[in-house]
Parts: sequence; structure tokens; C-alpha cells
Amino acid sequence: MSATVFYERAVALDRAAHQGTKIQIQPDHYAFAQDTNALPIAASEFADAGRHYPIVFVGDDAGNFHVAVLLGLEDKSNLFVTELGTWKADTYVPAFARRYPFVLGTTAEADRLAVCIDESYPGVNAAEGVALFEDGKETGYLTQMMEFLRVFQGEMELTKNMAQRLNELGLLTAKTITISQADGDRYLSGFWVVDEQKFAGIDDARVLELHRAGILRLIELHRASLGNVQRLAMQLDEQRRLKALQQDAAPAESAA
Repeated sequence: MSATVFYERAVALDRAAHQGTKIQIQPDHYAFAQDTNALPIAASEFADAGRHYPIVFVGDDAGNFHVAVLLGLEDKSNLFVTELGTWKADTYVPAFARRYPFVLGTTAEADRLAVCIDESYPGVNAAEGVALFEDGKETGYLTQMMEFLRVFQGEMELTKNMAQRLNELGLLTAKTITISQADGDRYLSGFWVVDEQKFAGIDDARVLELHRAGILRLIELHRASLGNVQRLAMQLDEQRRLKALQQDAAPAESAA
């Protein structure tokens, strides 16, 4: 998933051009994520994210891997963003979503990243909210956001390297999960997991390597999180049930 997938008009922040720019977080702030059923995460998020979402590995045609959490079992369906554009209460919000409408983007200088903002976000304005610049300098708010983006970028790079190493060791395998639902079984595929048999068969040297790198704990968190797939299935069943009730109630209200 591209780093700027949710950004309609991401532009690099400029002290002069954005001197009067403010940001006010909107009530429906997470509406931008309503149509995604997965988001990339960093290894530092495994413990928090694994309590709510299945953590999986995603590969591309070039053989590169990254880590993601599953947010839904259907295409363009996020079970954790409400119709009001809020994230479901008491569930972890991945950093990939929390950083919006900010993001690190490339510049004309290949080795330099710039802090960008999505100017299409309704909360970006010149009248209300938190200022980004004052007297030509970054405000405390923007400074904190810049640090958040910098740390997140570094953590995502480390996570990518971790996923690549697991692939190099032959520990990742394509997975299809059978999900039992009220209307019958369905099958979820297109992602990878750590293969239990291959993992159990690695030699002591590799075990020590993974332990020292902190990867053994991440593998356990990943494997434990897969139990959340069935929880997503239950949430989807409940969502469908509520929608059916709303549709049944609508004609009755119209008749009244």
C-alpha cells in the first residue's frame, strides 16, 4: 500500500506558503479509511494492534514483504470505522491512519523527505484550529507531528527488513483461512503467515539470531493475533444483522 494512498492533494509544508494555515480535526476524521480492509503497521505496534486485529504479511510481485493488520473481511470494508467516520471506541488505531493528514513525501532531492499535508482535508483552513507556523517557525504541535512521522518512518523500514528476513529464511507461507459465518463458510486469502512447521524446524543459530533481533517475540504476537480473524467474522455478521434490521424498519417508518 502506497504511503499516500489516502491523500488527494498532498503538498510539502512551506513556512511562507503555510504561515497562516491551521488544522482542526473533524468529527468524521477517519472517514478516509472507511473503504480499506487493511493497513500497514510497524513492529512496535504488534502488541497493541494484535489485541484487536489479525497481523499478516503481504507480498508484492517483486517479492517484497510488509506487515499489515486486517480491518475487514470484504473488499473496501473497514469494520472499525463507523458510518460517522469515527474509529470504533476502545480499539487501537494504527499509526498509518493516525498520522493523517500529514505524511512524509519525496522531494526533488532524492535523499530528502519533506513533511506534507493533504490540503483536501476539510480541517485544513486559515480561520480555526491549531496553527502550524508562528513567526516563521514550526509550532509545538507541528514539531511533535514531525517527530512522530520521523520515528514512524524509521520503524516501518525496520519492519520491512524484518519481514524480508523471515522470507529469506523460508518461514513465510501463503495462507487461506476458512471463516465460519451465519450464512456459511467463506475463505480469506492473499496474505502470508509464519509457517508453524518451518518455524519449528529452524536451527539453533537462526533461533538465536531471531531472539537477539527481537523477532521471536514478534512472531509469537503475529501468530496469536490470527485468532482475531474469527472475531472479525462475528463483527461482520453483527453488522449485517443490524443493517437488515434498519432496512426492515425503514418501510414501517415510511408507512407511519
